[in-house]
Order: sequence, then C-alpha cells, then structure tokens
Amino acid sequence: MHSSGRLAGRTSSPIWTLLLCLWCWATLARGMPDDMIASLRQETIDIFYHGYDGYMKYAFPEDELRPLSCTPLTRDRHNPAHIEVNDVLGNYSLTLIDSLSTLAILASSPPPAKRGRNRPLDDFQDGIKALVENYGDGSKGPAGQGKRARGFDLDSKVQVFETVIRGVGGLLSAHQFAVGDLPIRGYDAKVQEKEGKEGIFWRNGLVYDGQLLRLATDLAERLMPAFHTATGLPYPRVNLRYGVLFYANSPYNNDAEHGQCSKDRKDQGTEITETCSAGAGSLVLEFTTLSRLTGDSRFEIAAKDAFWAVWSRRSSIGLIGAGIDAETGQWVSPYTGIGAGIDSFFEYALKSHILLSGLPYDAEHAHLDSPDAFLKVWQDAHGAIKRQIYRGPQHQHPHYFQVDIYTGAMRAFWIDSLGAFYQGLLTMAGELDEAIETHLLYTALWARYSAIPERWSTATGNIESGLRWWPGRPEFIESNWYLYRATKDTWYLHVAEMIQRDIKRRCWTKCGWAGLHDVRSGELSDRMESFFLGETAKYLFLTFDSSHPLNTWDAPYVFTTEGHPLIIPKRLRPSQSVKHSELAPEPQPELGVCALPPEPLPFSVSATAARPDIFHAASLARLHLMPTRETLESPLVEFSTDHPSISVSDIQSPSNYTYYPWTLPPELIPYNATSSKMTVRATFDLSFPNLPNNLQTGTLQRVHEGILVNSMSGVRLGMVREPEPLPIEQEITMDEQFRIYAISNVALGRDEKVYMSRSTIDNFNPTDPFFTRTRDGVAVDLVIDVPPEPTVTPSSSALSDLLEGALDGMGNISNMEIIELEVDEEQLAEGGTYLSSLLHSLQALLAAPSSAATPSPSGPGAGTSQTTQRLALQGTLPLGPGSAPLPDVPDPDLAYSKSNTLSWSTIYIHPNTLCDERLPLEIPKTHQIIVIPRGGCSFSAKLRNIPAYPPSSSSLQLVITVSFPEHEEPHYDFDDERKGESGTVAKTSHSVGNAKGRKESGIDGSTNSSPRRKTSSKIKRHDELVLVQPLLDETQYTSSGIPRPHPIPLIMVGGGEETIASLRRATGIGVRRKYYFLSQGVRINNLIVL
Repeated sequence: MHSSGRLAGRTSSPIWTLLLCLWCWATLARGMPDDMIASLRQETIDIFYHGYDGYMKYAFPEDELRPLSCTPLTRDRHNPAHIEVNDVLGNYSLTLIDSLSTLAILASSPPPAKRGRNRPLDDFQDGIKALVENYGDGSKGPAGQGKRARGFDLDSKVQVFETVIRGVGGLLSAHQFAVGDLPIRGYDAKVQEKEGKEGIFWRNGLVYDGQLLRLATDLAERLMPAFHTATGLPYPRVNLRYGVLFYANSPYNNDAEHGQCSKDRKDQGTEITETCSAGAGSLVLEFTTLSRLTGDSRFEIAAKDAFWAVWSRRSSIGLIGAGIDAETGQWVSPYTGIGAGIDSFFEYALKSHILLSGLPYDAEHAHLDSPDAFLKVWQDAHGAIKRQIYRGPQHQHPHYFQVDIYTGAMRAFWIDSLGAFYQGLLTMAGELDEAIETHLLYTALWARYSAIPERWSTATGNIESGLRWWPGRPEFIESNWYLYRATKDTWYLHVAEMIQRDIKRRCWTKCGWAGLHDVRSGELSDRMESFFLGETAKYLFLTFDSSHPLNTWDAPYVFTTEGHPLIIPKRLRPSQSVKHSELAPEPQPELGVCALPPEPLPFSVSATAARPDIFHAASLARLHLMPTRETLESPLVEFSTDHPSISVSDIQSPSNYTYYPWTLPPELIPYNATSSKMTVRATFDLSFPNLPNNLQTGTLQRVHEGILVNSMSGVRLGMVREPEPLPIEQEITMDEQFRIYAISNVALGRDEKVYMSRSTIDNFNPTDPFFTRTRDGVAVDLVIDVPPEPTVTPSSSALSDLLEGALDGMGNISNMEIIELEVDEEQLAEGGTYLSSLLHSLQALLAAPSSAATPSPSGPGAGTSQTTQRLALQGTLPLGPGSAPLPDVPDPDLAYSKSNTLSWSTIYIHPNTLCDERLPLEIPKTHQIIVIPRGGCSFSAKLRNIPAYPPSSSSLQLVITVSFPEHEEPHYDFDDERKGESGTVAKTSHSVGNAKGRKESGIDGSTNSSPRRKTSSKIKRHDELVLVQPLLDETQYTSSGIPRPHPIPLIMVGGGEETIASLRRATGIGVRRKYYFLSQGVRINNLIVL
C-alpha cells in the first residue's frame, strides 16, 4: 500500500503541476480584476461629482463653470460674434440640463452611502426641482412663471443644433427617466393622486407630472421659426424670444425700419445663413421623440424634412459636405470627411432607423418616413465613405481623410477629434473589423498626447493648423464604450483607464475640470463644457459598469449625439409590428448582422493587443519618435512599478510610448508578439517630355467624371498599383492594376478617369514598356449613323378628318364652353414646358397614320442630312472556341460627314431571338448586318440558324446581339455552371461624348438630368456599363451541322428596344476598336482612350 501510494503520488505530480499552471494562466486571463473595475467605476463617479458639485456651487443657475476662476461662464453679450460661447449658452442653466441624464444613469449603481441614501437619484430629482423653480413648469398659468423666466422666454440668440441636442434632448431624456420610460434600478415611477394632485411624488416635495416635457416643448416651439426656409434646411441660429428676424430673406424679417435687418444679405447687420450637414440633419431623434410624446407631429416633420434636404443634395458619388447655405441649398465648401460639420448626420441616419423601428409611418411617403429609408441612407453613406474617404492598410494604417465632395480627390490629410465617434457607429452597424482597426489610431494618438488634439495631420505627424486643444470631448470615449460592449476585450478597459488617469492628472482644478488649451504643454482653458458631465463622464462610467440596465436592456433606445438616451415607449408602440409591404421603399436595404468579436489567441487575453497590425497605428501616430524613459526630460520623474508609464505626479505626458494604452500590463502582450510587415503602396510616376511647338495652355480640361488631356507635353502621371475593386462581397483576389491618382499635381478621385484622344497619343511609341498601347480584346464600339425621325406632313383633308373625328358629337366649336386651366407659373417660367408638351401632343396627333399622309423619303441613303447623328454604342466581343475576329475594316471617325461613310449599310433586324427557326439564305447573302435580340437560347445556337453563304463584300459581315435591361444587371458567376449565355464580365468605361446605349441614359448618350428624380435612386455604382462577353462554347456550325468554313463575327450591345429602334433607322454601321495602356505589363485601369 505504501509503495503504491508513492507511485500514485509520482503519477499525479505532473497533473497537479499542469493544473497549477492552468490556474495561474486563468488568473491572468481574467484580464482586469473585478475589484479594479469597481475602483475605476467609483473614480468615474468621483470625477462627475467633482465637476457637478463645483458647477452647482459656483455657477448655477448660469450655463457653465469656469473651473480655474471658480466663476460662472455666461453669454458674451459684449461680443455677439463670439459664437464659440454664444451659440451654446442660452442662459438657461445648460450644464444642469445636460447633467440630469448622467445623474439618472448613476442612480442605477449608487455608491455606498449612509442610511441607504441614493445620492444620484436625490440629486436628479433636486435638479429637476431647481429647473422648475427657475423656469416654471411649462404651463400657461401662474405655475409656468419661474424665478428667471417663463419657460425659455429669453433674449438669447443660440444655435439651433446645439440647443436641440443639449437643451431639448437633455430635457426629454430626463423626463423619460422620471416617468420610467428609461430604467433606473430600484426607482418606482408610480403615478398617484394625493390632496388633489396627480403625479409622481418625490421625497423633495415635487410632484412630477411632466414638467420637463412641457419645458422641452416650449424650447422646441421657440426653435421652429428657423425652419421657415425655401430649402427645408433650418437657419443656423434663432433668438429664443424674437425668432429669426436677423436673416435677410426670412419671412419674419418684414420691418427693417423698426429694428429688423435689411433685405440685402451683404449688409453688415444681416446674419450669415451657412449651416452644416450635422446641424441641419441631426435633429430627428429629439424632435421625433418630442412629437410622439406630445402628439404634435410638426417637430418630427420639420426634422425629417431637414434631414432629407441635406441627403438629397449629396454629390453624384454619394458624399455630403460640411457647410451648406440654408437659403440656397448650395454647398459652401467642396471639402468633406467624417468629422466636424458632418459627423452626426451619419449617426442619426442609423439611430433614426433604430428609434423608429416597429412604429407606424406614412406608407405613401415610405421613402421619407419609414425606418428602412433611414437605414438605406446609412448604408449608402457608409459605402461612399468606405470607397472615397477611407484609406486602407497601404497608407500605414487604416484611417479617414478629407476629400473633394464631387470627385473624391484628396484635399487634406488631417483627422479631427470629432471623427472619433465613427468607430462607435460602425460597431452599432456591425462593421466591427473596420471599427477596431480605425479606433487603434485614435488610441495611439491619446497615448502620445494624453488627449486627442482637435486636428492632427497624418502626413506630418503634427498638430494641424494650430488646433491643439482638447475641451473634454467624449467621442473617442464613446466609441471605446461601444467597442467594449461588442467585444468584451480587456484592451478597451485599459484604454478607458488610460483616459481616466490622464483626465485626473491633467484636467483637475479645485472647482471642477478644465479643458486642455494645448495638449502638448498641458495649458488649461478656463471652461468646463457641459458635455463633459453630460457625455464624457457618462461613457466612462458605463464602460466600467457592465451590469448597468442600459448595458443589458433589450429595447430600441438610442443615445443622441449629446449622449442623452431616448426611446419611443411601449405605450406608444402598436401591439404588433407594423407592416407596409405593398408600399415599402425600393430597393429594400439589407439588414445588418452583429459581427462576432475576434477570438483571442490561445493563452492570451486581448485579441486587440495581439493584432498583427497593432503597431502600424503606433507608427502612423509617430509613437516611436517620442522620448523614452532614458531620455525623459521632466520636472518630476517617478515611475510606476508595474506599468511602463510616468507617475500621476507629472502633468505633462506619459514618457514611454512602447505600449498603448499605457496602463496595459506587459503580461497582457504576447511574449513573442511581432508586428506584421507594413503594407507599402506601390506608386509609380510617369513623366512625358516637353514636345516642341506645343503650347502648354489648355493641356488639361476637367470634364464629367475626370480629366481630358489635350496634350501629353510635360504631363506627369502619378499612379498607384492596387487590386481591381469588385462591387461584390466575395473573397477573391483580382489582378492588380495601376490607377492614376494624380495628373500634373491635380489630384483625382478614386472613380475619376483620365481621357485621351487617339490623336493625342499618336506620336508615342506604342511598344514603349512604360506606356504600351494595347488593343482591347473585350470591348469595342459599334458606330451607327442615325438619321432624324421621319416627318409626316398631313394634308388639309387629313387634318379636317382628324379634327372632325375628335370633335364628333360636340356640335359647333363656337358653342363650346371655355375651360380655365390652372398652370404652374414656375414650370411655365422654366422654358416652355407646358407649351412644348402641348405642341408635341398636337404633332403626335397630326402625325397619326393616314391614307392621306405623305411620308418623307426613307431607306438606305435617304433622309441623311446635317442632323444625322453618329453614335457609338459600347459592346463586347465573344470568347470561346466559336469566336471569330472582326472584319479588317478601318476605324471610322466619330464625327459624321457625308464623305465619311461607314463600312456597312444593309441591315436586317430579326423580329425574335432566332432560336426555333432558320434564316432564309437570301438574308445573309444580301445583308451585311444581322441584328438578333438576346435571350431564348445560347449564342452558338443563334449562329447555327444562319445558313452558309458565299462570302462577298455585300454579304453578311457581322452579327449584332442586342441585350435588354433585364440582361444587363451586373452578374458575377464564379461557379462557372451557367452555359449558353454566360461568360466573363466586361466592364466597359464610358467614353466622353459616346452614347451609353442603356435604357437609363438614352441611346443618344444624354443622361437624365431631371431635377425631380427620386432621392432614393440617385446613387449609382461606378458609372459603367456591365455586359458579359458572349460565350460561343463550341465551334461554329451551319444549320446542317457542318463546321462553318467562314465563321461569323459577333458583338453584343445593350440598350434593348431603343438600340433596336436606332438600328432599324440606321443608314450605316461600323466598328471602332478600343485601346488601353499597360505600364510594365500592368494595365492602367482609369486611362480611357477615346
């Protein structure tokens, strides 16, 4: 027994050792310990109360606190142009209103207190009571008068956007917490009736019966005059007492003699009308909630109209700008990005979808009112941002920069602190990978500056344009909270810890929290913005309180852009989900899917810390260039024993930038972690010599979709090598290509093209390895001469017969009753719209078929005149064993002239798809062109039904297959299962001046520029015609099954009935080969040879 026991002990020893190792690893793998998280949560509460108590002691009932001087910050009435202060501060206790929702959130997790007191809940109720005492209860009677004002009857000119998100949003959110629409753990919002009063009875003596909702309504009513514009975009500012009398074209500005402003916008007294996309389009959440709670739809309608007024003015590539004129609807600046002036528009597109989900809406205007309409806006906007603004790993690390709103060309390299919100929005939308990778750069920037400067340049690695401050903004912290909730990665807890420690050691003052006027030196500004308590402290607290009701509540609530939670309560929602299938907006947006968080590596804790590209962001932020421990120059040098960081005593910045966040324990970094190789952009410049006797003026000309090069003399092409993008979600590697991103220092957008005529490049060696001209084996232009429509001249007897038939039974015309018609004066002024329509109708009536009508000459060669059009339709060449080369004919000019005729003039158009019959022999013998509609059978089968014929110049030269719109949808068949009409996708870029041959744009190449097009169909994918190459999957055979001795060339064009109609009238047809250029064997994809 003894020996066996010793044997057993020896056997179990390795097992116990393994279990001990696993236990030790599990202890580390827990990430941040619970007691540490609880300590950080309490620190966040302390941070909030240090600021809140300072405000209530030194600044209330004014708007904000000066934390350095311990005095209130009020409106600058001596300098009305000081909009940084006056736009926000309306003289209505702004910080208290902004703080109420934070107090309500803290009340669900109160710190330990004596006698079970819930201090945040008491302060929440006391704050509401203080507001009611100062501004009344929002009613019309005596109780509506407060110590300071009746409601918000204040002579304060404020910004509409800031007043909505801070004032209206703060009041609504606090109201919903007070009545129980939003949860407070342990709070019972029970309505009672006592002593003739009905409401929720609080310990402080206030009976809450909706005072904040009435005050929010009063404040919103005072903002409504700003929405009286021709565009639907609200004026940027409004006086809470007098409205919008200071705008030249405001309908309220009608008494300039008695203090109102001049009607001349250039006068000094008139207010500027520039607003921003975020300011005009980010009102839907607050105003919709207000309308649903009050039953007054005016607010929701006004906010939605403003939202769609912004979106309807997006550019052709799907981008919106920052500044926009509220009166004209014109963009003020061509720059755009995701940050200041634009940010919350995207946020409200997605969050409006969430807030409105399941609610009834106007089915006749589903494209404006439905939640899916807002989701579609977010999806389209994100797609445009990802294509035009996003810079991928080849730019050191993914981030977003500033581009041209119309072309997508690069305009600036800076990012701003407001743009840090976008990662939280991406997380909500399920775009988790993009959110994680782009959030890393902001984390590295915080590690470098212990804050995020207002604007920072990725090109220089320095602060941009002196914008060096951080006023306590919450956007980065907000996104960090969203990412932690989605991933539960300890990394984001350490990011929040880093932020919290930096705020405590850099921004503390004896009265509150100051913003950083300079993130480099630590210089403080004497202002505590209301959003520091309303958002910054709130998101930090929620990060460290995983069990908070708002972190676990399954409900369609949203945080506004000011951090105020809102919801349409259940009592206002239908019992069953509302369905509007018949009138739903088309196309329906695809519903997103919440992405799974990345799996951590084995024996590691943080998937983010183990990312192979984590130090790419550090490299872009230039952390490796910052001082280390050994080179630190600081007045106080004390280091933490367990973190590679400087102590809390130093008010400058952390001294070691090796790891970020700098609170991350080194043991959470994999011991053998290495950074992946940084992607390098393969760029290439191609310069052309200055040609003799060549003028440089007018070398480059901007045209639709790009740049037209009139001369190659001295031109420099900047090119980047990258994979060809596909408009589909497929894991597939495409061939690399060159894309011209700049031409002679003119930046190009991602989808812009460079056009060159053949004459421009004729003098260059076509076999130059750096600029090799190559014939396109996929695409070709079908050139046709189309005479004008035949005119019909009716005889007088025919006209009499038509009029008599039309007036049959009416008697004498003189006895007819005169009817007055209502005519739209604006349309009439546009240029004969009504008259032209009437004349066209009469012309069609008089051109009706009649035996007395005399048609104009027709047939080949007839009817050609100076109005004959020469059109170029884009087509594709076939592939497969049955394909045949095109006839050896010269390329025609695109300019029509009688002396420059096309190669073929005898055309036969078959009435069906030629699948079940054979052509008579006479047709291919006597016609040079045969036109066949696409569909019904394979291309090879169509050719098999054409009999063999003796070749000659007058016999069949080319078969044209016409594709219809239902065939022209982009199709990518990677399974290679389809036969017959399947093939490879050919993307044929549009040429300048050429017809597109598609139903959407017309056979003559003119695009639909109607200003009344639906906003839901404005964005298109790249403006390219997508056709498959016809697949001739077998050798060509005759109808008798004999291999065809002379294979028939074939091309396919689009356009359907319109193309067939033009071919039916055509007097001549030719083909024009296309060319593209290679550089070092790689295609230059966006260089188009005309």
